[in-house]
Amino acid sequence: MSQTSLLALIIGVIIAVLVLPPAIILVVRSVAITSADATVGGFTLEHFARFIRNPELLHTLSNSLIFAVCSTIIGLLFGGSLAWLVERTNTRFKGLAYVTTIISMGTPYILYVSAWLFLLGRSGPFNDLYRQITGGFRPLFDPYSLGGMILIEGFLWSPLVFLLMSSTFRAANAEMEEAARMSGATVFRTIWTISIKMAKPSILALALFVFIRAIEAFEVPVLVGMPGKVNVLTTEVYQSIKETIPPDLGYASAYSVVLLAVVAVLLHFYGRLSRNAGRYSTVTGKGYRPRQFDLGGYRWIGDFLVLFNFCIVLLLPLLALLWLSLLPYMRAVSFAAIGNFSLHNYAVVLTSDYYRTLAMNTLTVGAVAATLGMILSFFVGWLSARRRPGGQILDQLATVPLVFPGVVMGVAFLMILLNVPLPIYGTIWALIIAYVVRYLPYGLRYTYTGVLQIHKELEEAAGASGATPLQALRRIIAPLLSPAIISGWLFIFLIATKELAVAVLLAGPSSQVVAVGMYDLWVNGQGGELAAFGLIWATIMALVASIFYFVAEKSGRGGLR
Repeated sequence: MSQTSLLALIIGVIIAVLVLPPAIILVVRSVAITSADATVGGFTLEHFARFIRNPELLHTLSNSLIFAVCSTIIGLLFGGSLAWLVERTNTRFKGLAYVTTIISMGTPYILYVSAWLFLLGRSGPFNDLYRQITGGFRPLFDPYSLGGMILIEGFLWSPLVFLLMSSTFRAANAEMEEAARMSGATVFRTIWTISIKMAKPSILALALFVFIRAIEAFEVPVLVGMPGKVNVLTTEVYQSIKETIPPDLGYASAYSVVLLAVVAVLLHFYGRLSRNAGRYSTVTGKGYRPRQFDLGGYRWIGDFLVLFNFCIVLLLPLLALLWLSLLPYMRAVSFAAIGNFSLHNYAVVLTSDYYRTLAMNTLTVGAVAATLGMILSFFVGWLSARRRPGGQILDQLATVPLVFPGVVMGVAFLMILLNVPLPIYGTIWALIIAYVVRYLPYGLRYTYTGVLQIHKELEEAAGASGATPLQALRRIIAPLLSPAIISGWLFIFLIATKELAVAVLLAGPSSQVVAVGMYDLWVNGQGGELAAFGLIWATIMALVASIFYFVAEKSGRGGLR
């Protein structure tokens, strides 16, 4: 057996052991009769029958669909329009868009949701201002509703939509837009008939991607939906485990299998949309130079939209968190409350062993999971991109976790860890293993694309000089691929440190991480400490996000050529 075949076999066994058991145990448990001690005593379809007989099923499905569709639209409108303005026009304040994106990437979702719940709450500044203007007593807006969920989730996704759409608009050829303008088309007609249509495949693919992630969203449904009794698919799974004694593993598994099937079908269509994007290429090999679109007299509208996005997506949540962090308890915005400002919450956070433990656990879990995930991604990306024996099978295996929503992944690993003799449930190793599996496909996209940018003739030259494939991999591919590896590592680290859905099911008393700690603080009404800790943590993660952004930009501009 050759070195390459042996490597493919070893990596294949490791990935199969990591990836296949979660899917298998979910399917088995969904049709199993489980006793009180979690052992399987037979098989039945009763769990699926209960799922179908659930009188709230249609309501839950409709909530999930409306939530995902509407939040996707809001995210695309905010992020997509901002990306076009920043990359294709002469609007000002472009730096604010990148600042918003970078800081948002480092901010835990639960912290962002908490800020908006305060802003939109019954005693929040928006409703308070409305009551002062109208003289009434009823609030204008209730955040603990389906509308509140949609609005907050849409805001959450707009920075990522901006980041992903920026590359599409940045590479778009301006000749068609300029031709339309010279032919007498107005600015808005040019945008509608040319700009949007050229980016149509990318927009549709991204819309489906955001829709999928909204279907499997966890933070907003748990923090906003559950208190308002607005259930979606993910909260049904979570409540089957956390709010039932003993945990209803069979029903949770049946729900999880249905959710898996929905996501798998959606990902299939997403893949088809992504593959067809090349039909709309506008960048050619002849003298292409991207040029900005002159907004003319409408430039002030672009300036306003950039500033509006900055205020809504970043500035207002940060100001809300700052306000909460300086008060001993949650109070409405008023001049009278300023007299109670203090740094007590910051003193508690900076001197408490509990918060230090949360930070250290999170940094450890994120760093180790990112390292292990990128090691596996490096080998799989190379074997797959170079069409080595077993490479395509490895690629397909490594992308299986994409169909797992976070809460479903948590349920699967919960059942696995309860049935294996290894005493790792409730430890950081349970989180690390789950995170490696969950984020393996993301690391693979970085390494696979990076290897494709490195010509095979470099490895062929090394082979002609007597080097083995593994020596060429270590001495040539690894150094050239380092920007992509670093970008992938930072990306996995950032999203792993924000993960709540998996951590809330697998973390034990000694393995609490930042997201779970923030969730507990919010549930227990400790908004001041949550805000103080969150601002300190978000500052640290924003620095990491800045490094990721600049490394990714350098890599994208030729770091692998």
